[in-house]
Amino acid sequence: QVQLVESGGGLVQAGGSLRLSCAASFSTSSNYAVAWFRQAPGKEREFVATINWSGGTTYYAYSVKGRFTISRDNAENTVYLQMNSLRPDDTAVYYCAADKGEYGSSWAGAYDYWGQGTQVTVSS
Repeated sequence: QVQLVESGGGLVQAGGSLRLSCAASFSTSSNYAVAWFRQAPGKEREFVATINWSGGTTYYAYSVKGRFTISRDNAENTVYLQMNSLRPDDTAVYYCAADKGEYGSSWAGAYDYWGQGTQVTVSS
C-alpha cells in the first residue's frame, strides 16, 4: 500500500510562488510514476504535471507549462511541484497521485494511489 501526503499549500498573491511536496511511502523494489492533479470548486479534476520514475521525463498541462516545474528526490521519496507566476485561476485543491510503472499519464484513472490534497489559493 502506497501512502501519499501533500504539503506546502496556502494563500499567495497573484504573481507569487509556492512549492508543494508529496511525501510517498514507495516500496524501493518497485518503480512509481507520480503526477499532480488539481480540482477547483465546481470543476472536474484536471491534470497538472507528471514525472517518470527516474525523473528524466516530465510532461505538463498547457495551462501551467513554463510556470510550474515537477521534480523528485527518490532518496527522500518526495515529489515536488514548484509553482511560479501564480494566477487566481490556479486556485484549487492539489493532489499527488502515484502509478506503479516507469511512466505516468495525464489520465486520472491511470493512478491507483492518491493523497488527501492541499489547498492552494491565489488572490488577485
